[in-house]
Amino acid sequence: MEIRGTFIEDTFAEAFGMRAARVIITARTPRWALEAASRMTGFATSVIGCKCEAAIERELAADETPDGRPGVSVLLFTMDAESLGKRLIERIGQTVLTCPTTSCFDGLPDAPDRLPAGRALRVFGDRFQGSKVVGGQRYWRVSVMEGEFLLAETFGMHRKGVAGGNFLIMACDADTALAAAEAGVEAIRGRRDVILPFPGGIVRSGSKVGARGYKGMIASTNDAYCPTLRPLTASALPDGVNAVLEIVLDGLSADAIAGAMRVAIEAACGEGVIAIGAGNYGGKLGPYHFHLRRLLGDAA
Repeated sequence: MEIRGTFIEDTFAEAFGMRAARVIITARTPRWALEAASRMTGFATSVIGCKCEAAIERELAADETPDGRPGVSVLLFTMDAESLGKRLIERIGQTVLTCPTTSCFDGLPDAPDRLPAGRALRVFGDRFQGSKVVGGQRYWRVSVMEGEFLLAETFGMHRKGVAGGNFLIMACDADTALAAAEAGVEAIRGRRDVILPFPGGIVRSGSKVGARGYKGMIASTNDAYCPTLRPLTASALPDGVNAVLEIVLDGLSADAIAGAMRVAIEAACGEGVIAIGAGNYGGKLGPYHFHLRRLLGDAA
């Protein structure tokens, strides 16, 4: 199977279940909403080292937000409910509460499972805080030097999040790989229910489980896909491949990830991109399997 001269390997990406929350951050201007969201999603590429995975889902117009101001939607993923609650408290408290003009709303108001992050953060107000119930949701007004910080008392937890959707771009050189990956990221940008948690949406240091040379390592370099290690390891690279980049996706559903992978792979294919592959662990890591050729259609 080929798309514009790029071979699509007969393989699959393997993903696993996560807990997720959506946080809506609004501010007086788009700049400050984006500033808070960018800080909130910093150091959140992988649960391996960051305790959570998070990124901006999309920017929101004023008519899409609860308070009629410009906003940003953030998705945050963790392995369990306890960790998700802790990360919300830490990140909202350190990056949204502190940011000028911002307010913070729950982006999953219909989720039956609730995490009381706002209830925990209200105590920053030192008993000067006040609350009001609007539309069945309690909001807290916390006095700060600028005025007041408004935030939801609880945030919905989505139990069926999916993390680890991925595909590998194998190209003739680093410049071609980067251009293809950038095209893939751009194709995903602004889609609902999906995020790309790594810097710029792109990963250069793909990993494998464990390590051969060091005990106790959770993950180490994916040597099978490192072009410089061809003479030293069992390489999985096709001839002519001299650079590999990966796009990793998290989403609120398998369908959201599948749709995003489809458009991104189609955008990434072209001259100099020799093959598209995917990372998996033989089906042992997670229950979600994204078969590349099925996603793209055998007639492509």
